[in-house]
This record gives sequence, C-alpha cells and structure tokens, in this order.
Amino acid sequence: MIRSVVRGTGQALPRRIMKNADFEGMVETSDEWIAQRTGIRQRHIASDDETTASLGEGAARAALTDAGLTADDIDLIVLATSTPNNTFPATAVEIQQRLGMRHGYAFDMQAVCSGFVYAVTTADAYIRAGLARRVLVIGSETFSRILDWNDRSTCVLFGDGAGALVLEATEVAGTIADRGVLAASLRSDGSHKEKLYVDGGPSTTGTVGHLRMEGREVFKHAVGMITDVIEATFSQAGITADDLDWFVPHQANKRIIDASAKKLGIAEEKVVITVDKHGNTSAASVPLALSIAAADGRIKRGDLVLLEAMGGGFTWGAVLIRW
Repeated sequence: MIRSVVRGTGQALPRRIMKNADFEGMVETSDEWIAQRTGIRQRHIASDDETTASLGEGAARAALTDAGLTADDIDLIVLATSTPNNTFPATAVEIQQRLGMRHGYAFDMQAVCSGFVYAVTTADAYIRAGLARRVLVIGSETFSRILDWNDRSTCVLFGDGAGALVLEATEVAGTIADRGVLAASLRSDGSHKEKLYVDGGPSTTGTVGHLRMEGREVFKHAVGMITDVIEATFSQAGITADDLDWFVPHQANKRIIDASAKKLGIAEEKVVITVDKHGNTSAASVPLALSIAAADGRIKRGDLVLLEAMGGGFTWGAVLIRW
C-alpha cells in the first residue's frame, strides 16, 4: 500500500522579536502575568517586508533543502493559513511562483489553528488517491496583522512564522510499523464561532477585521475536544499513549498543553513545547514545533509522532505519523 512519508521539514521566522516586557507600556499587563497564564515569553512579529507568502517561501525552501529536493520534485503545495496575502489568488499560488514552480497545482486551506493538521490529512489523501507523489505542506501566518493591539487579552498571545514539511508517496507493507501518516481524526462545530473569530471579512464588513476571543470559553472546551480526536486516532491505529515517542501539540497555551497531556497519560518528557519562544502562530504552530524537534535531533526516524491542534470555528484534529 501507499503511505505519505515525511522527507524533510523547515521553518522561517520574522526578524523582529517582541518580548513580554515590550507590552508593559502598551496595555495593562506584565511579563509575569503573561508567562504565568500562557507560558509565552516572546513572539516574532513580521516587519512590513515580511508576509505570509515570504515566510511560507522561506519555510518551504528549508524543507526542500532538508529533503534533498527542489521545487521541480513537488506536485502539489497545500498552504494552511488564516492570514493570506490577498483575498485571492491563493497565497499558495504566490509561494509556488516564488519557488519558480510552473507545474503542478497549489491551494490554500483555512481551518485557523487546526489548518496544518487539516492540510497534512488532505495532502495524505491526495497522495493515496494517486493525485500527487510529493506534496509541500506549509503553515504560514502573520497574525500580527489582525490583532487589536489595545486588547490585552489577545494581543499578547499571538505571533508570526511559518513551518513546512515534504510528504512523499512510499510503498509500504501496511502495518503500524510503516513510516508515514498512519491515522487521523478531524472535527468541527460551527456553533462555537462566536468564541473565537475575526470581526471582519470581504462578504460582511468589507474590512480585514480584528481577532476576538472568549478566552475562558476556549480553554473550557479545548482539553475535552483535543482528547476526543486523539483517542479516535489512537483507536484507528490500535495504539495507546504509551506507544508514542513524541507529542507535538498546537502551541496556544502551556496550561492547555499540560492539561491535555496529563488527561491522555502522555509523559511530560514526550511533549514538544515551543510556545515560550513563538507564542500562538495559528496554522504555523505545529509545523514550527515539529521542524525544531526534528532539526535538534529529538524526533528520529522510526519515532511515533502525534500532531494535534484546535482552532476557531471550532475546528480540531489529530494526525499520527511514523517518522
């Protein structure tokens, strides 16, 4: 059978770093308040010349280099983002152009913070259907563009960045020992829209709008929803938390990550944490954490890696990969 095997990963971050203390003169907050409640210490903020497309290109090039491939080897680009360069065309097409890729096809995927998990699952489906052999999956965001910098409950949480991986069709035996994407579970529930959304858009206000969030409500639902899809993914693959080598969750809030891991019985030393360095980078969060853990040698060939995310909508999902 055919599975989607990871060939390489990469990341790109804006040059500017904004630390918690930088907010103290902007809104009523402090380094201690932010770090204690979220685990965030700093985040990267895009400059005027840095965009979702440019960051996505940087992560894509790094992933291609890590894979030992070029854009000529890629059939499809799937970009997860909620902050595209333009309403249309898809920012994935702009990244395709930036890479000098004139063949294949590219499109954006919008599932907010769950976008990368959705994108990996979609890329895997295209590969298994024979519609692509190699897929560049990117999560890239410039959430700083949609923040209300006077709202202390949200502006301190988010940052900008991009991460990417290359998936490749590979013939395998069809067992749990196979490398590649082994199982996935995706969910959404639109009844929660008002808890996390942007108050603008082309069809409603004709403006970009700003991010709005009911933080306590999001926190209240997060752990249960995350547990739901992870347990479904474990069931598909026939494994338990003890079988995992690494848990790479969406980096939104360290308290949510810790509570989820504890409820699932995932050991603390198996959890990849980067929220302290990047804040919440939405669809870029999981691939950033994944690329860092792969680059520093924590994630090794043959390791069983679980990805998880939850975002506005609500959307949520999990993907299990044998590295």
